[in-house]
Amino acid sequence: MGMMLGVILLGLFLFAGIGILLYFVAIYNGLILLSRNIDKAWANIDVLLKQRYDELPKLIKVCEGYMKYERETLEKITAARTNCLNAKTVGEASQAEGELAKGLKTLFAVAENYPDLKANQNFLQLQGRISYLEGQIADRREFYNDSVNTYNIRINQIPDMFVANMLNMKSRELFKALEEERKDVEIKFDFPK
Repeated sequence: MGMMLGVILLGLFLFAGIGILLYFVAIYNGLILLSRNIDKAWANIDVLLKQRYDELPKLIKVCEGYMKYERETLEKITAARTNCLNAKTVGEASQAEGELAKGLKTLFAVAENYPDLKANQNFLQLQGRISYLEGQIADRREFYNDSVNTYNIRINQIPDMFVANMLNMKSRELFKALEEERKDVEIKFDFPK
């Protein structure tokens, strides 16, 4: 009878040990999946940024012939493009992306003053392409932030927190808009009197 009880207890301990191990593996795999999804989301943003990066020199070249007095705007876009390429962290990328988006908005606004440029098919095509890419980048940033948020929540919830701490998993940084991009936009209408 004592031996039978020992075998049952051993079986229970073994079963509990295997259960705990499988639970740890499930949490580990879930956290790794979330982490890799964040990396994938960032890589997808990178693909679009590369496409936009490749399109910008063409746009600038088309604009240069028309915008002789807007050199500063074109130089800002070129510098922001370089900063985007050299960004190492999400924070640096956020800053560089904000500057580039601001430069592009300025460029497209200034283009309104050049009727010949606005009528140029290459400019219109590139403007449309870059605007499309901007929309895609915004969508991918949203997906990236959703992935980061889910991951950050999981590594701070019990019991996932214990596994995350053992694996030295740290919170990831969200992609944030620049402070100036959060301000209210002033809209004025100049109606004839």
